[in-house]
Amino acid sequence: MNEETSRAGGLADISLAERFDLTKSSVLLTGAQAVARLLLAQKERDRRAGLNTAGFVTGYRGSPLGGLDLQFSKLKREFTASDIRFEPGLNEELAATALWGAQQAEMRGEGRFDGVFGLWYGKGPGVDRCGDVFRHANLAGTSKNGGVLALMGDDHTAESSTTAHQSEFAFVDVMTPILSPAGVQEILDYGALGWALSRYAGVWAGLKCIKDTIESTAVVDGSLDRIAPVIPDFALPPGGLNIRTPDGVLAQEERLQEQKRPAMVAWLAANKLNRIIASGGRDAKIGVITIGKSYLDVRQALDDLGIDEKRCNDLGLRLYKLGCAWPIEPEGLRQFARGLSLVIVVEEKRSLVEVQLREELYGSADQPVCIGKKDEKGDWLFPVKGALDPNDIAIAIGERLLEIRPDAELEARLARVRKAQSA
Repeated sequence: MNEETSRAGGLADISLAERFDLTKSSVLLTGAQAVARLLLAQKERDRRAGLNTAGFVTGYRGSPLGGLDLQFSKLKREFTASDIRFEPGLNEELAATALWGAQQAEMRGEGRFDGVFGLWYGKGPGVDRCGDVFRHANLAGTSKNGGVLALMGDDHTAESSTTAHQSEFAFVDVMTPILSPAGVQEILDYGALGWALSRYAGVWAGLKCIKDTIESTAVVDGSLDRIAPVIPDFALPPGGLNIRTPDGVLAQEERLQEQKRPAMVAWLAANKLNRIIASGGRDAKIGVITIGKSYLDVRQALDDLGIDEKRCNDLGLRLYKLGCAWPIEPEGLRQFARGLSLVIVVEEKRSLVEVQLREELYGSADQPVCIGKKDEKGDWLFPVKGALDPNDIAIAIGERLLEIRPDAELEARLARVRKAQSA
């Protein structure tokens, strides 16, 4: 855009180079570029906090993360200036092992930096083959000024893979928290928050990446002060939660199970990663809980039904957006479910959110009916195969809202969605 056009149209004069200029707040980024900017931003945030940190990036390419290594290679000069080293892995587990080692860089006081923040990337099969490394590394912990983000590239519909991937359960098995962004902005936000969580609780932090987010493009707020992690009011054990030496195997297990997990939950609560988007008014009876890409599907479904925040209040519909798939922060979940008679869980593939919701709310005084993969009669509602369809979500929500209170406008909208779905 030339200067004359900028003045005449009242638009800002921008260039593609501004994508990685940390002095610019409003920038156009792809998901892969957001990951690259995220690394540069972390170095600058640490510098402003008085920390001399370095970054280490390694992994193994594969769709939908196939473009990351190319993006990183283009930024060699910028990375070098920010003490960030990119080293493609020979395979996924060697890359993860190297990041485990990077968390020990200053452990004995011999390192040149105050800590090394790390980033691992790999697609679903790479997550599968890294189970042993992930388990050991998460037990050992992370540096208090380092931290590790693990980007799992999942292909839900096997568009470029031999199987349809869902990597969350591999991360749950090794007790790694899983942040699930719903777009490019949240890749930036959750990435920064993920490193903060990793440092605080001494665990690796997973970041779910699917084509709908990592391969999308958006204008985002890249301000460095947009994210200000909160330290929770939580009593850390003597010696903290981070990596140390010597450290016995059973001591690591005890710390992970009895101290790190509660610390994760406390951190999630303090930083409000899960939030109520629409309260549903004083007489809300139906709630929808969703996460990541599924949140976008829910918003599309509500748009098709003509339901905005005001209509949510009129119809008694409450909407809860999760930022972290595991572990779920229980107090926020209870606040969401309070007074509801029905909760609809919208998530892709196998149910992870739904089983946690049932576990947390089971036996509570006002336990709502919970549906998700199966409906009230035990029939399939949102199948575990393939990907979710916003039309199916709209039909499921619309039908249940109409059971509670008749509404002519909603009934007409629902009829149009049904017709489109049957066409």
